[in-house]
Amino acid sequence: MTRWCGPTEPEYDEQRALFNAMIDKRPRLIASCASPGDVKEALERAAADGLAVAVRSGGHSVAGQSTNDDGLVIDVRAMKGVEIDPDARRARVAAGCTWGEFDAAAQEHGLATTGGRVSTTGVAGLTLGGGSGWLERQHGLSCDNLLALELVTADGREIRADESQHQDLLWASKGGGGNFGVVTALEFRLHPVGPMILGGLMAWPFDRAADVAPAYRDWADTAPDELGSALVVISGPPEEFIPPHLQGEPLVAVAVCWNGDHATGAELMKVLRDLSPEVDLVGPMPYAQLQSMIDDPPGLRQYWSADYHDDFPDAALDVFLDAGARRPSPMTQHLLLPWGGALARVDADATPLSQRAARWVSHPFATWEDPADDEANIAWVRDYRRANAPFTTGGVYLNFIGAEGDDRIKAAFGDAKYERLVGIKSEYDPRNVFAGNQNIRPRATV
Repeated sequence: MTRWCGPTEPEYDEQRALFNAMIDKRPRLIASCASPGDVKEALERAAADGLAVAVRSGGHSVAGQSTNDDGLVIDVRAMKGVEIDPDARRARVAAGCTWGEFDAAAQEHGLATTGGRVSTTGVAGLTLGGGSGWLERQHGLSCDNLLALELVTADGREIRADESQHQDLLWASKGGGGNFGVVTALEFRLHPVGPMILGGLMAWPFDRAADVAPAYRDWADTAPDELGSALVVISGPPEEFIPPHLQGEPLVAVAVCWNGDHATGAELMKVLRDLSPEVDLVGPMPYAQLQSMIDDPPGLRQYWSADYHDDFPDAALDVFLDAGARRPSPMTQHLLLPWGGALARVDADATPLSQRAARWVSHPFATWEDPADDEANIAWVRDYRRANAPFTTGGVYLNFIGAEGDDRIKAAFGDAKYERLVGIKSEYDPRNVFAGNQNIRPRATV
């Protein structure tokens, strides 16, 4: 039965809060839905009262698209449950689950699929936007492992989309976001992972960046698919594993996830260790622990962006490192992620996502606490994007950006795939009920 929460309820502020503290919207109603029937009831209420609809699971949309002002939020966090078939290597996951919950269940069988690098992220939202994670170079994106999904359409139909029915809807949901309905369950292909992988972080003082960054780029660009990694500019946290003289200081770091033979992985790490990191936390660890290594607490302010690159020459590295040195907040992470591997071998037409052949993703990830610092942190991200523009392809992975306009949405798909998505949207949601997302408008409202 749907549980309703409005502004007068004592739990309202807790229920409306999102991961990004910049988002302070006040919906008229929050419908906590535990079943497809509850979702249908919420959609009927929204239609009857003329309320805009947003859909919320993990609440990690940096643009705050999982809520709205004076509308109705369909909150599916009450939909829980993970079913693992270890023989078929297949999982069924309720739409309210986080990646931490999914990983915990699958890892009981030494299995996983590509999932977000932050364990509190919702499985549904991340997958519908593509699904980048540590395993992507070995096993593709989350959406590449999506076998089926169940959703409720704007007119209340319960639909299952798989390879034998509603194939167009399954295709559109592999990167096209929450434009087509309220997803209530997803089914995934699983792979042997861990449970112990080789992972962790190495770090150097920032004055070593000119040596470390190009060495990392050349190393990661040719690494085996079993390696997931990232180059990141951070500030040393006040933790005991960071030497006191590096705490609060800018660092250049490399995060790694090696899902393969540990001896082979250790040999591969010698390239980084030959650079004499002052912090070396790389070693055998549970995959599920790595998945929560960069979790931020909720309640911080966030502004992100991202771009694809076919190459990352020294001039692009210079721009990247210059921006890293100028981060206004010590909480900010400035990331460079290697694309490629299995995700680049997926047929170009298998999903809506464009530019599978891109080799790098730059991802400025601003995080701070004080609203008075909003302008400086947002400007830092935008300044980096402008300086970085000569080195980018024009494409983008939408889960890594905020509300940056229609042109950026179209750039994620390319013209032909975008038009195909418009056609599917026009069939399943002709009135654009599901507009609270990286929106693909149906033809009737274009």
